[in-house]
Amino acid sequence: MSIQTDPILLEVLKNGFEAIADEMALILMRTAHSPIVRDAMDYSTALCNARGETIAQGVTTPMHLGSFYDAMNFLVQHFAGDIHPGDVFIGNDPYLIQGQHLPDIYVIEPIFAEGEIQAWATTIAHHADVGGLVPGSNSIGATEIHQEGLRLPFLKLLDKGKENDTVMQIVAANVRVPDQVIGDLRAQMAAARAGRQGFEALLNRYGAAQISHYAEALQDQAEVFSRKAIEAIPDGTYSFVDHIDGLGEDPQPIELHLKLTVRGSEITADWTGTSPQVKGGINAPLSFCKSNVYAALRSIMPEEVPNCHGYTRPITVTAPPGTLVSCTYPAPCGARGITGYRIIDCIFGALAEALPDKIAADNTGGSTLPSFGGQVGGKPFVFSECVMGVWGATSQHDGQSGVPHMGSNQSNVPIEMIEADYPLRIERYGFVADTGGAGEFRGGVSIQREWRALAGDTYFGVRSDKVYHPPHGLFGGAEGKPAFTEIEAGHALRSIPPLATRAETLGEGDLVRHRMAGGGGYGDPLRRDPTRVAEDVLDGLVSPDAAREAYGVVLTEAGPDLAATEELRARLRAAATQ
Repeated sequence: MSIQTDPILLEVLKNGFEAIADEMALILMRTAHSPIVRDAMDYSTALCNARGETIAQGVTTPMHLGSFYDAMNFLVQHFAGDIHPGDVFIGNDPYLIQGQHLPDIYVIEPIFAEGEIQAWATTIAHHADVGGLVPGSNSIGATEIHQEGLRLPFLKLLDKGKENDTVMQIVAANVRVPDQVIGDLRAQMAAARAGRQGFEALLNRYGAAQISHYAEALQDQAEVFSRKAIEAIPDGTYSFVDHIDGLGEDPQPIELHLKLTVRGSEITADWTGTSPQVKGGINAPLSFCKSNVYAALRSIMPEEVPNCHGYTRPITVTAPPGTLVSCTYPAPCGARGITGYRIIDCIFGALAEALPDKIAADNTGGSTLPSFGGQVGGKPFVFSECVMGVWGATSQHDGQSGVPHMGSNQSNVPIEMIEADYPLRIERYGFVADTGGAGEFRGGVSIQREWRALAGDTYFGVRSDKVYHPPHGLFGGAEGKPAFTEIEAGHALRSIPPLATRAETLGEGDLVRHRMAGGGGYGDPLRRDPTRVAEDVLDGLVSPDAAREAYGVVLTEAGPDLAATEELRARLRAAATQ
């Protein structure tokens, strides 16, 4: 007998699925051991249907979530006939299981009812270390994936409820900080178990047939809403070229080419022309490329579009194999996050012409990922964090500062947690004036973070960007100021390339100083409300000199002198046309 879809029950179950995914996310955060998971929140959770298609996503990392399906599809097919209640699976490899990069480990549990798989509780977390060339396993200098750490095909971490101690021992033996890694794996297991239990409660209340029906109806609803959102974009082909600064001491720009074609209710992202994959850890598997395209397009859709696999059905992503965004074995992928951020930025750049009121000017380029490692008292330590972040301005408001890139939704690790657990001291953490691109709406201002090493022989590596290609403005808005990283050792100061392939060794007392790029401005700076410029000066975001030179605003102790401002702006406009 067919089941009729009740729209009210559909909404109830949609929220029920999302609540379970969010509960999984909270449990994982609260039980994790490492700061990269517990504090930076570099992890994700989701519920998937029996085929591995996402039903609901937890409140964490968008760039993870769209790639669940490729890994899940592989798992479902590879273990067909050998999946049982009590099983829990683990895996991480981009080439063996359609994963993302080795630090991102999946822990996944099937959900059964009436003897059949009904759904999956899925988690992915960025682990503090998985071995490889450098502490933190984010080596820019790796030339093949075998140098990046422990590769795991999908294996049974639990087999019918019995823990596979061999797998746990192999993981512990291959990482620098086994207590944190094993602790985070157990946090993922707890989150997956909670997801299974929550979904089982829905199955017991509504029955497997009804839950399955409504899960499918949700996918269909998401597709309908997604198609309507795409139809609101003017038909056409929109192109954009963006850059990653390049690898090592003599960086050569790496290009991403996007051709975005909108036809009716469907959209295609074609990455033909993108640079070939490189001998450095920034290559992205195709599954990760697709995930970032999905995340970018979802962000411009209405809020009511369900965050499930169905909204991706009208979206096609193509990329030539062997390129930066569709790498092939044995290309290293450990620092592929920077490429994911740039994929999202390309989508926004291409759509700026079609949707000028929905697209922000360019941002800081995603998180900066510094890593530190060494030994204290004979015990290894590894510390990595995701430093966030700065947005470009929009047609409606200034760019935000101190918030994550929309692809990550992560957080800066609190200073107190760093200083309590690691031989590091934070010397500075705050905003920097005159770094946001000028515009009618100003770009977000840069964040500067400084770490002082309190132990000698400390490894330091960094993944950053936007040093040589600062964030662009839109429609007359100025560029944001570029990023930089430098090491101060005694009286010597040396610059570090944005994607350093050579590891740095810090002595006790050495200081690492990093400034993120500022966000791009939107619109003509000479149209900015003088009162807002004066407020920025009072807040320390714009200097008095920049107020005059970039915005044409004349300030007095009482506030902006409007008559003098109009006169100055007229002179600046006249000079610009000469």
